[in-house]
Amino acid sequence: MRLKLGFLLRAVLLAGSFLGLLLLWSSLSPRAEESDLPGRTRESSYSSMTLESSLGQDFDVKLGVNGYSGPTLAVDDETLECSLTAARKVLVIQVRQSLIVKLLVTQEFEEYCTSPKEASCKISKDDKEANRPLPNKGDHGLGNEKFKPVVPWPHVEGVEVDLESIRRKNKAKNEQNHHGVDNKQQNIVQRQYLTFKPQTFVYPDPVLRPGVLGNFEPKEPEPHGVVGGPGEEAKPYVLGPDYKESVQASIKEFGFNMVASDMISLDRSVNDLRQEECKYWHYDDNLLTSSVVIVFHNEGWSTLMRTVHSVIKRTPRKYLAEIVLIDDFSNKAHLQERLDDYIKQWNGLVKVFRNERREGLIQARSIGAQKAKLGQVLVYLDAHCEVGINWYAPLIAPISKDRTTCTVPLIDYIDGNDYSIEPQQGGDEDGFARGAWDWSLLWKRIPLSHKEKSKRKHKTEPYRSPAMAGGLFAIERDFFFELGLYDPGLQIWGGENFEISYKIWQCGGKLLFVPCSRVGHIYRLQGWQGNPPPVYVGSSPTLKNYVRVVEVWWDEYKDYFYASRPETKALPYGDISELKKFREDHNCKSFKWFMEEIAYDITSYYPLPPKNVDWGEIRGFETSYCIDSMGHTNGGFVELGPCHRMGGNQLFRINEANQLMQYDQCLTKGPDGSKIMITHCNQNEYKEWQFFKVNEGDKHPGLQQKMWKKVELDESGSLLEDPCEFIRSGDLGKADQEK
Repeated sequence: MRLKLGFLLRAVLLAGSFLGLLLLWSSLSPRAEESDLPGRTRESSYSSMTLESSLGQDFDVKLGVNGYSGPTLAVDDETLECSLTAARKVLVIQVRQSLIVKLLVTQEFEEYCTSPKEASCKISKDDKEANRPLPNKGDHGLGNEKFKPVVPWPHVEGVEVDLESIRRKNKAKNEQNHHGVDNKQQNIVQRQYLTFKPQTFVYPDPVLRPGVLGNFEPKEPEPHGVVGGPGEEAKPYVLGPDYKESVQASIKEFGFNMVASDMISLDRSVNDLRQEECKYWHYDDNLLTSSVVIVFHNEGWSTLMRTVHSVIKRTPRKYLAEIVLIDDFSNKAHLQERLDDYIKQWNGLVKVFRNERREGLIQARSIGAQKAKLGQVLVYLDAHCEVGINWYAPLIAPISKDRTTCTVPLIDYIDGNDYSIEPQQGGDEDGFARGAWDWSLLWKRIPLSHKEKSKRKHKTEPYRSPAMAGGLFAIERDFFFELGLYDPGLQIWGGENFEISYKIWQCGGKLLFVPCSRVGHIYRLQGWQGNPPPVYVGSSPTLKNYVRVVEVWWDEYKDYFYASRPETKALPYGDISELKKFREDHNCKSFKWFMEEIAYDITSYYPLPPKNVDWGEIRGFETSYCIDSMGHTNGGFVELGPCHRMGGNQLFRINEANQLMQYDQCLTKGPDGSKIMITHCNQNEYKEWQFFKVNEGDKHPGLQQKMWKKVELDESGSLLEDPCEFIRSGDLGKADQEK
């Protein structure tokens, strides 16, 4: 009886299992009403597919435009959700319609793929149907066939989404939120501590122990993202002529060679450009934690994700509180759901917040400070960077020691074509430079002075800098809020680096450059179409930013800015009363003190400009052609171009020293005397110009001044003896009416 009862129970169990499997199979099978109909586009849907490893151990996964191919999962005309499971990792990959996803496995293995739809997917180690092989030859140890773009470029990066529908849908919410942000930002400026909070965190000074490897140094060489892969160790990765059109298209859209970037591992290894001494610094483990803030607008996928991957790979996890991505109203499809899905693999470590309108880099960074709540320090990085080996401890230690210190890593140059990394040019014999500016407020770098060197016991200690470039820096979160974040009146981009630098120095803080913390940065290539500011901003936002900065912080030195940028005198720059009050409440020092104590060496390289006699465009006599610098500097030649009456590269000034200038550059004869050159000059150089007034009111009633040069240009760029008219900016409209 017991035997029969056991047999019956097993039979019922088997029958139940069979029915359960049958129901599961029927639920996964495509239904008739869901079949594709002629002339109808199939809706995107998800079905289930499982990839199982027979090895039962960890392996790495590379997704999308990362571009290195191992075994390939090809999915055609269908959207799938794939779960890849190993012994200790589970990664969910969402595969968009008609994309090819490549899975890189660190060891050879056999896989099988099951899908409810027959022949809907397959795993192939040969990957013969993928794109053509790269033109660069050489055995990387894994076969040249594996270094291919994921799909022909450009692909998803070129797709844009309709953000206007999002704007309309959330219009009321957008206006409410933006109004709230504005009020918060103004309140931040209004509700400041009259004195900054005292230092309560105790942190000992780092110790240099020559010959003893530092406690934060990696004990083993950094692992490659892909062994022998393209771009590893920051070696140049050069594509052949077959990719020329794709490369140019990617540069136009994003400013970088995204074709090469997409083929390089997101976790690639980098070269170590630090001084040897940096490896022997020892830092106390009690460092502050950080929130890394990255602002982006229509950034390329792999450059943005490589920034995130590098931070996670090279930052001790106990100090990395979060990575906060601020999407400044991007309309590229790959920065929408795909990004949201991709960052889920980090289980909340990486977060993305989206602005409801284009705020610009400056205000988006202030928004990032408000969104980043977990870290004690805010670390700002541009969206196309790679942090270097042991970058974190040297950068954060000075802030842990003194909360009013702001630190800046040494910024290395990542070539936007081949992704090699090199130190920036310039500086002293060690490549160390201080941040500076000319009197038109253009960013400059000057060699580290002997005075600063004498303040250090060791060559690789942090050193003082008057200003930062602005894209990469670290600051204690509370201190940044006490400073009022960025001036809320600054728009889009430009001048914010000087504003925060002056605010820090003049109000009691200090700004240090850190030689042992290095971060690579990609600079945009020529041919980039750019990201024009939104319509609501108006014209000349950068120049208006400059005016706000000098009006608030430069005191009497602002006259030198207006001497260099006379066209800015009439620009409206908004209300700065709260910023002036901030200076008063905090007893911030004068700009004169700052120039004498901190920025003492800038005038040696960029002398204070003489007063202007006049300024405007230089037009050929009774012609419509003007001298145009074409953006050339430091030995380039000026040219003739149609007068556009918009200033810019056609705007020149003549000063009391008889120098004809544009920004910090003077016009003079070229080396062979046949053309006019524009080059950097000091006060006593290139004074061969003459200017005097001529009364020609009857002939040219709108032109009250005329200038002769000892030499002159014709339309081909040759020098002549004929005069040219010097048309004042205020007379340009009158001159047009007379023609």
